[in-house]
Amino acid sequence: MPDLTWLSRTKLLVGDDGLSKLQNAHVLVVGLGGVGSFAAEFVARAGVGHMTIVDGDVVDPSNRNRQLPALASTHGQSKAALMAERLLDINPELNLTVVREFLTPEKVTEILESSQFDYVMDCIDSVMPKITLLNTAFEKGYRLVSSMGAGGKYDPTQIKVADLFDTYECLFAQYVRKRLKRYGNRTGIKAVFSTEPVQRDSLMLTDGSNFKRSAYGTISYIPAAFGGVCASVVIRELLGQNVVLNKSPAKEKQAKRDKKTLKTATNASNKRPI
Repeated sequence: MPDLTWLSRTKLLVGDDGLSKLQNAHVLVVGLGGVGSFAAEFVARAGVGHMTIVDGDVVDPSNRNRQLPALASTHGQSKAALMAERLLDINPELNLTVVREFLTPEKVTEILESSQFDYVMDCIDSVMPKITLLNTAFEKGYRLVSSMGAGGKYDPTQIKVADLFDTYECLFAQYVRKRLKRYGNRTGIKAVFSTEPVQRDSLMLTDGSNFKRSAYGTISYIPAAFGGVCASVVIRELLGQNVVLNKSPAKEKQAKRDKKTLKTATNASNKRPI
């Protein structure tokens, strides 16, 4: 029998049944950067018993301001390998699969067909690999949570959860929506995003490697906060809890107008003589 004493505080909160649900769950985390490294650790510390982590990148000095595995002593080392060591040190009983590769369309399909995942966490910060993962996982019927743009932001209190097509004030989400529409996807993917306007003057162009053409400046705590919200969506849904989704202001206004119109029409109908 595995030693679960390290989960005693978790058990106090979620109970035996909840802990069993987490222990039996298999979560896929793709992307182990600023958002994904924290998201993966939060999921592991919550007691999820089976995980697959995916990232083909190595630690760069510029990662140290925001990424969990990035230290002065780990430059040039595999993020996936470093996170695997860390997660197994947290939970030696964790059933962990490690994929140290960048995503291609073929690799996405291979990973998604390698196991039956209970949840897929998309923490990729490059548009095209992200689109491939989201579209393929969506078509296969997986539950999904996807992190949008964490760069160019300061305020963690403006982080929200919404259907991807209800997100707003997020340029990265706008790009993702536009491309997903080409596949006919309109709704059903939970997104973690920030309503804080992006600091546009923090944009930097890159060499285009790893499908990434640009990057925004990033403060230490925002990616971690995004990772925490992503993990919370996964854990709450694995426990059977309802995750309330934010609605865009435009859609909320339209819903109120529709409700008012319906009420007016109903009242008028009730006043008609029989």
